[in-house]
Amino acid sequence: MLKDQTRKNIKLFCKGLAMGAADSVPGVSGGTIAVISGIYDELIYSLRSFNLRALQLLFGQGIPAAWTHVNGTFLFILLCGILISLRLSAGTVLFLLDNYFEPLMAFFIGLVLASSWYLRARFGVMRGLHWLALLMGMGVTVLVGSITPQAPLDVSLGYLFICGMVAICAMVLPGISGAFILLLLGVYDYLLMALLDLVWSVVVVFICGCVVGLLSFSRVLGWALARHRDTSYAFLTGMLVASIYVLWPWQTVQSFYTDLEGVVHPLKSLKLSPFEYQAVTGQDPLWLYASLALVAGAGLIVAFEKFFSRSVDVQLKGTD
Repeated sequence: MLKDQTRKNIKLFCKGLAMGAADSVPGVSGGTIAVISGIYDELIYSLRSFNLRALQLLFGQGIPAAWTHVNGTFLFILLCGILISLRLSAGTVLFLLDNYFEPLMAFFIGLVLASSWYLRARFGVMRGLHWLALLMGMGVTVLVGSITPQAPLDVSLGYLFICGMVAICAMVLPGISGAFILLLLGVYDYLLMALLDLVWSVVVVFICGCVVGLLSFSRVLGWALARHRDTSYAFLTGMLVASIYVLWPWQTVQSFYTDLEGVVHPLKSLKLSPFEYQAVTGQDPLWLYASLALVAGAGLIVAFEKFFSRSVDVQLKGTD
């Protein structure tokens, strides 16, 4: 029993690592990874449990009762994985974005396509309302992805707090990238540098904003999943499918911004086909590597699905 729990905790920690790595990439959402790995519902319901009842248990029955009520072990292990991944992957992600953008984005598209295929079972038979929710979810993602990002700003701690509240909502939604939202708000580069340099005043204020936004928004999501589960998953699947628009590998930059260290980065891009990309930019579209990366991403989800399904089957057989 203890061995099974340890294995479960290690898997959860790895899912946290994957969520942190995803959240550090503009265009990819940690919420996408949560949906893919099958912990989305538990995550939202656990966050929603931070309420008056939790405070009553804390002061009435002590920390263990409150910890159990909020599913503390689950959240703690997941959070450790996310934070460690954000710290360790920041430099790696920047390197991949700068040098292997096309294969990296294609890999995430593979994740999205395979995940969307498996998620269709979450909302059963497609009814008219489900189709409407699916289309609405796609529309929201495309609309957000079409907004022109702002150039980096001279930011105050108050503005960072608000950015944290807004970005965290995107981070728990599949298809909308929290990092992309930070780019829209003009603070992505500023926060990434603060994380790498461990500027604690900036990091702590941003985290506080994230906590407030997360606890508030999780109640909305929890209500939707509890009352309208099938429709909610149709909407989330639509957001996930439409994230392909944001993740499209072949883009030509239309405008730039200069970061705090004087390095020039793309700000707004135009989506192209691989052949148009090569003709317009004169650069190798790396379509073969991108194709292999897409297949690898889809294959990873298929492997995860088979592994987790097998794990569930084994547990069910053990209870017979």
